[in-house]
Amino acid sequence: MNDFSEIENELKKLRPAQLSRELWMRIEQMLTDPETSEEKIIRPHYFRVNWVALGFGVAAAAILLVLARVSIERAPKRGETIAQNSPAQEIGSTLSNEFIPAGATQVVYNARDEGLHFSNGSEEPMRRVRYQTHETLQWHNAATGASLRVCYPSEEIVLIPISGQ
Repeated sequence: MNDFSEIENELKKLRPAQLSRELWMRIEQMLTDPETSEEKIIRPHYFRVNWVALGFGVAAAAILLVLARVSIERAPKRGETIAQNSPAQEIGSTLSNEFIPAGATQVVYNARDEGLHFSNGSEEPMRRVRYQTHETLQWHNAATGASLRVCYPSEEIVLIPISGQ
């Protein structure tokens, strides 16, 4: 029947041992002594929210955000000139006035396997995989210091032949 029936019967026969007189005395002393019992009691007022402090904290955070917004709005406008080349530099410059490719990145942010498909005129199935990417191309004009960056999303569908050997 049950392999543990003997162990269960023995466990049912067990009874807790009597507490010693010393333990009863120490428990009674801890409950009656105000110095030791005060530090062991959890007081509900410790867990109350201090609304004044919370209000000051939220107000300080709001002021910080307003000041950060003001400093962002003080950024130079597009029409303002930050730096310019002196005429002497422009005359002596041997750099050509053209944009040179400076870099390109392609980030695949979603690749999905769309399963097996039979393409037109094919007897064997092909696995269809769809890639969604974000491409960034950069060019730099060394003569003027201007740079150009173009970002665009793209999607590519690839059919991979499967051989059933």
